[in-house]
Amino acid sequence: MSRLQSRFDELKQANRAALVTFVTSGDPDYDTSLAILKGLPQAGADVIELGMPFTDPMADGPAIQLANIRALKARQTLAKTLQMARDFRAGDRSTPLVLMGYFNPIHNYGIERFIADAGEAGVDGLIVVDLPPEHNHDLCDPAQAAGIDFIRLTTPTTDDARLPTVLSGSSGFVYYVSVAGVTGAGSATTEHVTEAVARLRRHTDLPISVGFGIRTPEQAADIARLADGVVVGSALVDQIAKAATPGEAVEGVLGLCKQLAEGVRAARL
Repeated sequence: MSRLQSRFDELKQANRAALVTFVTSGDPDYDTSLAILKGLPQAGADVIELGMPFTDPMADGPAIQLANIRALKARQTLAKTLQMARDFRAGDRSTPLVLMGYFNPIHNYGIERFIADAGEAGVDGLIVVDLPPEHNHDLCDPAQAAGIDFIRLTTPTTDDARLPTVLSGSSGFVYYVSVAGVTGAGSATTEHVTEAVARLRRHTDLPISVGFGIRTPEQAADIARLADGVVVGSALVDQIAKAATPGEAVEGVLGLCKQLAEGVRAARL
């Protein structure tokens, strides 16, 4: 059983949703980013998405675009991101770690080499925003054959005719993008998320995590009552952007993570 499946099964037994946190690797620099990554589980993160910096993050809003710029300016590479995963995994054998990003850096790195190195580094899953299911053979299939989950995004515009194709080959969990827009945009209504999650459950038995636009413990709690996971990214990344020092960046991200975790954990009590 994969770490992702184990974690979602444990949380289902405990009748609570997962807090899924996103940060960009190497933001604002390698050491600070690693300190944040290592601190997230203790701060309440159940699953961690680690962004792979890229020059053209088309699905991301200003906050994560700027995080990519900061990381690349600090000379973060895909090889360094994989090393960060190794450094994290050396001290944490249980928290699921998912790499999230775009296909170009993976293609440039070499697909076979990337899958082998990601598996060796202890990566549990991949979210590749711009690789549609029609290209499962390029990355999804070989990654899953190597024991790495491939997590699909679905959106408000993914209709019932398209959903089976999008979910084809999905594993780990399904990431529902709750707004039609980029990361950090407005948030969806509770009514919309309720309907969307119900529709997705008719198509898949995988856990459903909801993200885009969730910024506060109250919003996280609202989603945690409806879905299997709550994804927060831009709000955490903003803590890095406004920090005056690396120490403030670590403190800001982990402090907000604790507040979000409290909201998620209290949601179904």
